[in-house]
Amino acid sequence: MTLTKRIIPCIDVDLDDDENAAVYTGVNFENLEYSGDPVEMAKKYNEAGADEFVFLDITASAEGRETMLETVSAVADECFIPLTVGGGIRTKADIKETLRAGADKVSVNSGAIANPDLITEGADAFGSQCIVISVDARRRFDDEGDHYVTLEDGRECWFECTVKGGREGTGIDVVTWAREAEERGAGELFVNSIDADGTKDGYDIPLTKAVCDAVSTPVIASSGCGGPEHMEEVFVEANADAGLAASIFHFDEYGIDEVKRYLADHGVPVRI
Repeated sequence: MTLTKRIIPCIDVDLDDDENAAVYTGVNFENLEYSGDPVEMAKKYNEAGADEFVFLDITASAEGRETMLETVSAVADECFIPLTVGGGIRTKADIKETLRAGADKVSVNSGAIANPDLITEGADAFGSQCIVISVDARRRFDDEGDHYVTLEDGRECWFECTVKGGREGTGIDVVTWAREAEERGAGELFVNSIDADGTKDGYDIPLTKAVCDAVSTPVIASSGCGGPEHMEEVFVEANADAGLAASIFHFDEYGIDEVKRYLADHGVPVRI
């Protein structure tokens, strides 16, 4: 049986000047602009037919603070589809508290790179299906990587894991890390492209394909979606299991139903 591809809206949440949770949208993880209220957006996407919903606290790790769990609880009350929450999760206790707040899954990036045992501990305690390892990848064109791809222009690059919202490189090869995360018990991989983020020029196909080819764990493609044709491309050319998007949905450029019908019309199996 062919598994349906999932369409997942994502909100990037930060604290505004009054310390209230708000959704922001930017380009390359910078120049963030206010996009809406997280609870209202959760309600909107739940009603619109999204397959899942992702809530990312985008500055928790960089600022060394905890995830805004009260807001997570309020979002979970309006969200009756699987909810993934990420940002600031560094310990098994953080995972437990986030799940107790209403998340179905947790997305971990910096915390897992700092302590890879967190993946195993989380999977053993709560089940692999709860543990999503998020990768913020950036292209590098030097000789320090483990796995290289050839781009359309003939150049070769590798993909580096970054932390703190792309602010810091780690020197870790994304493909190597994806395989380790899978071996340690991650139930899903969430692949973000720092280079493509917010551009609406399409997903980073070489990045997504490199990860999909390396692991059997489901892969969520993220960053760069400008329309349904980009989702078709990442499903067909990279074999991603899910396509995540933000601004095209936030600003009503496309509806969830519109994207799904486009994909279905082009032979991509989706849940309508």
